[in-house]
Amino acid sequence: MAEKLEDLNLPNASVLKIIKEALPESVNIGKDARSALSRAASVFILYITSQASNEAQKANRKTLVGQDVITALEELEFDSFVEPLQEVLKEFKDSKGKKASKPKKSNEEENGGKEEVEDENDQEEDV
Repeated sequence: MAEKLEDLNLPNASVLKIIKEALPESVNIGKDARSALSRAASVFILYITSQASNEAQKANRKTLVGQDVITALEELEFDSFVEPLQEVLKEFKDSKGKKASKPKKSNEEENGGKEEVEDENDQEEDV
């Protein structure tokens, strides 16, 4: 668990990146507004996580899953977030499945297309 309240804040660089992506380039944002948005985002995440944790406990689980977060958003009446989150979860699961199904590289591919050649001294001779 966090030792200090500040440990629960999101990284400022990440928050600033999200803010810049959401606003037009011509808009500047003050330091106090960045701080307020960062704190608000942290509180929102803690709020949703707490509710999702309750959902996991109801199901006798200690691990939160994506569906717990979706259910938490629905129960807390953040319905506008549910569909985008479901899409992101689906993309994540699809990409995770693709990574797991990649074929293993052959020795030739692992060695940059070069076959390993044994040293003549290492070869055993049949007598």
